[in-house]
Amino acid sequence: MPNCYLALEASRKSGKYVVEGNKQAWLDLFADDAIVQDPVGVSPLDPAGLGHQGKAAIEAFWNMAMPNGINSFDIRESHTAGDSCANVVTLSNKLPDGSLIVTDCVAVYTANDAGKIVSLRAYWDFSKLAGQIEKLAEGH
Repeated sequence: MPNCYLALEASRKSGKYVVEGNKQAWLDLFADDAIVQDPVGVSPLDPAGLGHQGKAAIEAFWNMAMPNGINSFDIRESHTAGDSCANVVTLSNKLPDGSLIVTDCVAVYTANDAGKIVSLRAYWDFSKLAGQIEKLAEGH
């Protein structure tokens, strides 16, 4: 199976596992030296903008970014090429008070020959997410 389809399969499992809150199954999708950039670039989730590389760093990212779970992960479109798959995704996160925030992104998964994710690069605007949180805080 070409790697782009391995990446597509891994991306679908990734979304399933984050909604289930299955951290170990999600971590098992990644190669030992994989990198996660979610979002790509500098953000409060990645102040250096270098990504989270290796299983320990990726697990720490999970613990920081998804402590309350992901409510939904809907892949609206998938585009495969080479060793990668780019998904257009809408996801919602639960805040500690139970409120939901919605994020649209493009998530690019790259897989190796074994079907393990070697790179996950998610493109989304952290400031839009922060704006949603701010509006919710004003409403409470």
